[in-house]
Amino acid sequence: MADEGMDFERFLPDLAQELNIAPRQIAAVARLLAEGCTIPFIARYRKEAHGNLNEVQIAAIQERLAYHRDLEARRETVLAAIIQQGKLTDDLKAAILACKTRTALEDLYLPYRPKRRTRAAIARERGLEPLAERILAQGADAPAEAAAPFVDPAKEVPDAEAALKGARDIVAERVAEEPALRDFARTWFAEHGLARSQVVDPPPAQPTKYEHLYAFEEPLAAMPSHRYFAIKRGEAEGVLRLTLEVDDAPILAKALALFRLREASPWADQLRLAAQDALKRLLLPSIELDVAVGMKQRADAEAVEVFAENLRNLLLQAPLGERPVIGVDPGIHTGCKCVALDATGKFLTNLTIYPSQGQQGEIAATVALLKLVAQCHPHAVAVGNGTAGRETERFVRQTLKRSGNDDILVVPVSEDGASVYSASEVAREEFPDLDLTVRGAISIGRRLQDPLAELVKIDPKAIGVGQYQHDVTQTLLARKLDEVVVSCVNRVGVELNTASAPLLTRVSGIGPALAKRIVAYRDEHGPFASRGDLLRVPGLGAKTFEQCAGFLRIRESQNPLDRSAVHPERYPLVRQMAEDAGLTLDALVGHPEAVAKIQTARYRSAEVGDLTLRDILDELAKPGRDPRDTFEPPAFREDVCAIEDVRPGMTLEGVVTNVTAFGAFVDIGVHQDGLIHVSELSDRYVKDPHAVVKAGDRLTVHVLDVDLARKRISLSARHDRKGRPAPRRADRAPARPHPPRPPRGGFSNNPFANL
Repeated sequence: MADEGMDFERFLPDLAQELNIAPRQIAAVARLLAEGCTIPFIARYRKEAHGNLNEVQIAAIQERLAYHRDLEARRETVLAAIIQQGKLTDDLKAAILACKTRTALEDLYLPYRPKRRTRAAIARERGLEPLAERILAQGADAPAEAAAPFVDPAKEVPDAEAALKGARDIVAERVAEEPALRDFARTWFAEHGLARSQVVDPPPAQPTKYEHLYAFEEPLAAMPSHRYFAIKRGEAEGVLRLTLEVDDAPILAKALALFRLREASPWADQLRLAAQDALKRLLLPSIELDVAVGMKQRADAEAVEVFAENLRNLLLQAPLGERPVIGVDPGIHTGCKCVALDATGKFLTNLTIYPSQGQQGEIAATVALLKLVAQCHPHAVAVGNGTAGRETERFVRQTLKRSGNDDILVVPVSEDGASVYSASEVAREEFPDLDLTVRGAISIGRRLQDPLAELVKIDPKAIGVGQYQHDVTQTLLARKLDEVVVSCVNRVGVELNTASAPLLTRVSGIGPALAKRIVAYRDEHGPFASRGDLLRVPGLGAKTFEQCAGFLRIRESQNPLDRSAVHPERYPLVRQMAEDAGLTLDALVGHPEAVAKIQTARYRSAEVGDLTLRDILDELAKPGRDPRDTFEPPAFREDVCAIEDVRPGMTLEGVVTNVTAFGAFVDIGVHQDGLIHVSELSDRYVKDPHAVVKAGDRLTVHVLDVDLARKRISLSARHDRKGRPAPRRADRAPARPHPPRPPRGGFSNNPFANL
């Protein structure tokens, strides 16, 4: 840990500049992370220490700390390797120590890196390095005469031209390995390069979804992540070919300037030929690979952020709350699996109905459903939105209405990932004796009660809110999504006595093994009476308790603070507040008028400042408040159940299911989400769809176009589209001009073609 501290002090100024965060704040976060504190704990309970940074800023500090420590480790490896070769000079050492990026460090190390037997290495073996130095020196003597002494048929140098050619190979390698030139070439390529996608030869015989990319060209710097992934997917499927191109004249000019070309020298042509060879054979292929890797990394980062934002909004959807529900997993031939859950999500009973199998099936299904309703008294019925979902939803709603139970909500619920959960080890542990489809119905019902508590059991990639999630680097995606899940769980808080092991796993400081021990202890000893009882769980020590306790709630605890987000370390402070006010804890907690009378200035200390005191008072006024919105069921039209029912010009209610860089997908209740292209999201110009909508939003949308063959629905959220199909893009008059389109390739009038 001491070594890490020394490294950290070394690159603290660079971190502060990169992140635009004060050095003292970064130092405080680094210290807390080194002490084993988690990001949610640091953000929530150590605000005075770091100056009220949010989780995103703290995570960025953690990421950059790791990068710089890796850079330091690599720097030491490079220095040791060059020292071992006996080639480390003071200037080279200073340059290596000054490197701020891994790329710059590797450029410096490149000439000393062990490499295969190159043309330059062969030329050196033939004794041609002195001649290469003559090329670089740009003297006044004649090259042919200078090369004559190096002619040696025994060394495969038959004449002066062969000697000069070998010397140029050595110079070319020197040029290609020059750090300043590599940096310039990399920057020039990234800023001025073009990405070109072309259809393979011969082109596919059948139409493909990549036709708009058959002859497409776009500046690398302007290419969005979704188009990059679309082209790469087309390339992987053997339809497209991606090439990167750049005008290399400025790179050649830079090379000749760096190596001091003297036009008047007889050696000028030799240096120019060597530089041209360096670019074509060595430098540009290497830089192109670097640029391609950079494009992939940038696209990965953008796609992961899109996925993370969608996942966050999905996890934080409004819950129905602790109310009994019936969950229905629709089916046609196999029937609809119905389960009854109590207010805490506990499974009670199940049955299967067949409302789609003729009149007798519908009658029997009606009787069975009403019997289940009378038995369980549900507040709502959650119906999966998969196959036969809308038909089942209509049947349930009509059955309840005819029986006088129309006060029971009927809510369509996304089935994404339900089958993954049903077959998972988590589901088998929860319900070892139940069929897969019954487990799926339980998941659907619980998603309505509390989306967060149920969705944490599923791999986030299976929830269906990503953008090319299978094309991004999976380790990066998994790490980011895990951060989002942990952040959401700790933001909302967890009821300790009802939480599942998967949910507890995401609580600050608690991992999978400890979560299982907590559940096992609860099963054996009964509900926890207080937060302090957690310390009786085997393997849960003081440090873990510090990290997790504030995010856990015990609703039935006799101590009202156990029901809030006030950390146990601040209980003595709150008791002092209550005592000074002449109140009991019960009379203070949950009574805003009493809390408003507390004078925070009396309780400031070195550890507790205004930020923490404000958080404490907010919690005392509204203990355990849920930051999520109030539940509001979607309102789909009952006469629009399938894509065949959708017509251009219709106005429908929908729920945003996924937001991407090019627009938003909306569930309008027909088993096929419609797309609102970014140009149709608002009456004003929109660059980033996330600035306008988020997953879970309710929208009024207008149908622009329906493509039954491709099962595509084009929608608009613009007010001027109401009741009118979309005109051709050329006829549109947006509130503000869109940015210029790429010079070649362009965009299709079909919003789906711009994916």
